[in-house]
Amino acid sequence: MSDVLTLAALTKGYNHGKPSEVTVLQGADLTVQQGEVVALVAPSGAGKSTLLHIAGLLDVPDAGTVTINGTDMTKLSDRKRTAVRRADVGFIYQFHHLLPEFSALENIVLPQLANGVDASKAQAHALDLLDRVGVKPRADHRPAALSGGEQQRVAFCRALANQPSLLLADEPTGNLDPGTSDRVFDALMELVRGTGLSAVIATHNLDLAARMDRTVRLVDGRLT
Repeated sequence: MSDVLTLAALTKGYNHGKPSEVTVLQGADLTVQQGEVVALVAPSGAGKSTLLHIAGLLDVPDAGTVTINGTDMTKLSDRKRTAVRRADVGFIYQFHHLLPEFSALENIVLPQLANGVDASKAQAHALDLLDRVGVKPRADHRPAALSGGEQQRVAFCRALANQPSLLLADEPTGNLDPGTSDRVFDALMELVRGTGLSAVIATHNLDLAARMDRTVRLVDGRLT
């Protein structure tokens, strides 16, 4: 089984050289295999969002390497890193961040069009994803007309629109009530398992973490 993501000896700090300097990551290591779902557990402020941003090429480490599908991302130009991020990495946040002026369907079609996918194929793929999470009947509704759980399911579909190999999720159900959170998490796991992609999902919910393949904890800037 191949490794989709490898983080090696990552360090990251802020306000370098100032009295307020903060070191967030101190030699963090993580390997995620193809099809593996990893729970990332850490208290607020411990650096899990920073770790996910670096893993997803939205930020760069002070030291260490990020390898995606066998390629060292730290050696690529910004343009090539952006191309990899668009094609190979999907992001889900605590808040859905859907485009309010577009329908659920359009929110999933647009990222595909930006990647050069034919419009009819993009729409068919978007409808298939919405069907998998039970929101297909609401495809023509704008986000404001959807419930919180429906909005987040659409966000899941958007993250998978370009068929990435790696999904990074930062508290994807943290904005929902417990009952809705469980149902929405079930939908996410069905999507992830159905597509066979790898995922790192940050959560405070230990019950949700226990349903993933393994749990890693971010403690004092290191993953254990």
